[in-house]
Amino acid sequence: MITAITGGKVITVTGQTYKKATVLTEDGKIKAIGTDLAIPEGAQVIDASECWVTPGLIDCHTHICNFNEPGTLPGMYDGNEMSGPIQAQVRAMDAVYPDDYAIVPVREAGFTTIYSTPGSGNVIGGTGISLKLRGHTPQEMAIKGSEQMKFAFGENPKRNYGNRKQMPMTRMGIAAILRETLYNAKIYSDALLAAKDDPSKAPKPDFKLDALVPVVRGQMRCRMHAHRSDDILTAISIAEEYNLDYVIEHCTEGFKIKDVLNEKHVKCVVGPHLTSPSKLEIHNRTMDNPGILSKEENITLCLTADTGSQTSVLPMTIGFFIRRGLSFEDAIKGVTINAAKVLQLDDRIGSLEAGKDADIAVFDGNPFDSMSLCRLVMIDGEIYKNTL
Repeated sequence: MITAITGGKVITVTGQTYKKATVLTEDGKIKAIGTDLAIPEGAQVIDASECWVTPGLIDCHTHICNFNEPGTLPGMYDGNEMSGPIQAQVRAMDAVYPDDYAIVPVREAGFTTIYSTPGSGNVIGGTGISLKLRGHTPQEMAIKGSEQMKFAFGENPKRNYGNRKQMPMTRMGIAAILRETLYNAKIYSDALLAAKDDPSKAPKPDFKLDALVPVVRGQMRCRMHAHRSDDILTAISIAEEYNLDYVIEHCTEGFKIKDVLNEKHVKCVVGPHLTSPSKLEIHNRTMDNPGILSKEENITLCLTADTGSQTSVLPMTIGFFIRRGLSFEDAIKGVTINAAKVLQLDDRIGSLEAGKDADIAVFDGNPFDSMSLCRLVMIDGEIYKNTL
C-alpha cells in the first residue's frame, strides 16, 4: 500500500524543511520526500494542506503500560519491584499492559513511540523497553533489542528503604550499593570471559549479576534518575569509574552544572514539569532549564512528561519552554531525533528520511501551540487517526 501525504509543511528534522511537499510511504517505510514527486497510480492520497508534517513524536522516558492508569486501583501499579534495592533482573517488558488507558490519548497527540522504564524506587530498577503505540500484545508493541538499565539516585530509593531502616538510608548508601553491585558484576563478567577458554573458571550462576553483564561491558545503556546537581555528578562519577554508557534522567538542576554536562557530552532527558513540587530535590525545577541546556553545544537534550497520559500534553508544555528560551529546532529534536538517539533507534525513527519507519504525525498548526491539534497519526505505514 502506497500513501501520499501531500501539500503540508514537512519538517524532516535532520534535513530540509519544505514549505509544501509530499511524503510517500510504502510497505511501512518512508519511500520519498519532495516537492515534485510523482504520485503512483492507486496510491492513497491524504491532503495535508495548511498542516505541519513531522516525524512521529517520541517520549523516551515514560511509565506507560507499567504504571497503568488509574494507578490508584489495586493491581495496576507494576513499575517498582520493591522487595530489595537491587532488581537488575526484572524487565518492564514482563509487565507491559497493551490496554493501558494512556496509549490512546498519547497516540492521538502525535506520539508513535515511547520508552517504558521501571520506576526509581530502587537503586537498580531493571530494564525498560521501547514500544510502538500499536498492536494488541506486548510482543507486537516492543522493539526488540531496545532494553536499557534503570539506576536511581536521590530521594526515591533513600526514602523507600530508609523508612524500613535498611540500606540505603542516605545518598552515601545509594552510591555504595551501586558501586558494590557494579564491582561484583565486573568480576562476574570477567569470570565468564575467562571461562570461554577454561570452563573450570565459570562462576556460580547469578541471575542478578548476569543481567548486569552487558552493562559493565558497555553493551547496554544505563538510564540514571537524578534530579539534584550533586546526584547528577555522583551518577556521572560512577558511570566514569565503570566505563558505563549512560543518560541522565530528569536533570532538574542541570542548569547549575551546565558547563560540566557540556564538557562531558552528556545526554539528558529533562522533565516532567506539570507535577507538583512533591519533594525537596525538585524545588529548583524551572522551565528555563531546557533552553539553558540546549545552548550548550555538546549536550543532547530530550524532553519528557515522565508518567503516563500526561505525555499527551507534552507538546503544549514544550510551548512553555519555547517561550522561556528554547528554540523550535531544539524543541522538535527533543521529542524526535534526540529521543531516538537516546533509545539507540535513530536508524529507524526520529526523522523523516527515506528508508525509515513510516511513523508520521500531522498537525493543523505548530505542534507546540496549544491551539493546534494532531490530525493524523501513522505508525509503520498504518493510519491510526485521521481527521483531515
